[in-house]
Amino acid sequence: MGTKTFTVSSTQIKPDAVYNSLLVSKFINCLMYDGKKATAKRVFYTAMDLIGKKVKDAKPNEVFELAINNIKPNIETRSRRVGGQNYQVPISVNRKRQQSLAIRWLLEAVRAKSGRPMPERLADEILAASRREGAAMQTRENVHKMAEANRAFAHFAW
Repeated sequence: MGTKTFTVSSTQIKPDAVYNSLLVSKFINCLMYDGKKATAKRVFYTAMDLIGKKVKDAKPNEVFELAINNIKPNIETRSRRVGGQNYQVPISVNRKRQQSLAIRWLLEAVRAKSGRPMPERLADEILAASRREGAAMQTRENVHKMAEANRAFAHFAW
């Protein structure tokens, strides 16, 4: 018999030890490469320390949650084939997908930059997203613009 592969559902993820947050645990798991969770934790918590030094009036985990909430898209386009043509149809995004897209876009923005240590890049991008700036927010804005431009095809959403 072959081996079974399992995906980790949201019910199996435990909150992290420092902030007691499921979102932080999920983010650390997405940040992790090659099963090196200790390295991912070190990068994330170092970035949180840097955020704590730069932002005095708010807790670092609140800044992180604000950044993720700012990046979450409300609407996206999906390709639909109607009458032999493909249309980009705007569709609202469910909560789970909003969170995973926000995490993915944040990590893509951080990994695209180079020249500085990962915790510094992560801290800067989280701070920028909390101010509604940065590459991850630009990705979100592009997705929203695309959906707005294709609003005429909304009647194909079934």
